[in-house]
Amino acid sequence: MTRGPLRLWACSLLAASAIAAMGAAAQANDVKLPETLTVTAYDTGTSGFNITVAIGKALKSRYGTSVRVLPAGNDVARLAPLKAKRAQLSAMGMGTYFSQEAVLEFAVKDWGPQALQLLLSSVDCNGANLGIAADTGAKELKDLKGKRVGFVVGSPALNQNSLAALAFAGLSKDDIRPVEFSSYGAMWKGLINNDVDAAFGSTITGPAKEAEASPRGLVWPTWSHDNNAGWERVKKIAPFFFRHKATCGAGGISEATPKEMGSFPYPVYVVYADASAADVYAMTKAMITSYADYKDGAPGASGLDVKLQTTKWVVPFHPGAVKALKEAGKWTDSDEAHNQGLVKRQKVLIDAWAKFMQGNPPEGKEEFRKAWMGARKTALEAAKLDVVFVE
Repeated sequence: MTRGPLRLWACSLLAASAIAAMGAAAQANDVKLPETLTVTAYDTGTSGFNITVAIGKALKSRYGTSVRVLPAGNDVARLAPLKAKRAQLSAMGMGTYFSQEAVLEFAVKDWGPQALQLLLSSVDCNGANLGIAADTGAKELKDLKGKRVGFVVGSPALNQNSLAALAFAGLSKDDIRPVEFSSYGAMWKGLINNDVDAAFGSTITGPAKEAEASPRGLVWPTWSHDNNAGWERVKKIAPFFFRHKATCGAGGISEATPKEMGSFPYPVYVVYADASAADVYAMTKAMITSYADYKDGAPGASGLDVKLQTTKWVVPFHPGAVKALKEAGKWTDSDEAHNQGLVKRQKVLIDAWAKFMQGNPPEGKEEFRKAWMGARKTALEAAKLDVVFVE
């Protein structure tokens, strides 16, 4: 190559590099995040907490935003700071759905239907299941009859998930010995300490790995994808579950030794519907554009890839997040129609709650819950929407 062409090639390379750098800067400048973001998440050491910490490191590196992660042992504790506007974002599990529906722990005067909406969620190689202590000899869900199963006070997501897992085998809470704990972390420590025989969680959650390494060991039961009757029972209790083949996690699960079970998006990053569209757009786009920086930062984080988003689920996306998803090419007319249907459901529930509260509801907690569930059923049926939770 002569000096002239060489100089031209070098100049072209420098120009291309400069354009690329300008493009990256423009992309970063297009995201306007606050100096500090407060995010609530599951207990320290859980996959949801670890993923959120990894995202926080990426946002700090790329945008200079400090992310404060507040661990909380149950769904009510995770949502309370978001509701009070002391947090801008929450990394939730299925409590998102239960709070929207105003059922279980949210069927009380202080809560009612919560208009939560999504930014992004993760579906990765992990599954969601009742982990069983290996020293019990139980290997399948049906073997849990008469065994001790963990439940967490104030955490309807975990508890309903456990009931759904039991339902797969035709079991109910009456068939097992429920043991209550104050938090998710305490429940898994209870399994390790032989205070309980099974606990619900992700196959990649930190506590499950601790249980596997403990003297008790850990096994995950199979939810056969061919067992349609079992899956019908699951869907009646937890319609958010779907068939999933887990290929990573504690208890010997790998790509070489996968296991059929259930799953759902976790964590799901949520805000309230009244959150600023501009702020939600910025947070969502920041998570999308910094994906490469955090995808390997914690097990399960790679499931936040925008290409893997579950856009037709049971909770709607926020308009700010929809804008970011559209820009990323991950939103269709069908997604929009489904989303609007979910927004309508939230409105029906919120309107039903307002009417119910104006009608002098009962004072007693159980009487109040039963009266609300009746009003909820009436409103959903009138709107031709699935009731799902029936007394």
